[in-house]
Amino acid sequence: MIACYIIYSPSLDIFYVGITQESIEARLAHHNDDSYGTHFTSQAKDWQQFLLLPCDSVAQSMKIEKHIKRMKSRGYFYNLKKYPEIFRKLKEKYRAT
Repeated sequence: MIACYIIYSPSLDIFYVGITQESIEARLAHHNDDSYGTHFTSQAKDWQQFLLLPCDSVAQSMKIEKHIKRMKSRGYFYNLKKYPEIFRKLKEKYRAT
């Protein structure tokens, strides 16, 4: 499954937005055991899934990830979770052509 995801670290009180082609459980395990070696996610070991947004293609997931990151808003993350129609509109906007 191709998806854009948002994970959350309670200890740092921060979010991380990414994309994956593997299961979210596998992706979380990699973030929590520092398999990726990225500085940002290696700061915590308590990442948990906040939101999973299934996409139709890698290109679509990358565009949606970029859009979400540009918003730079915790409130936007919560609204994505609370109002699924926002994601539906994003999927339509960035649908594969």
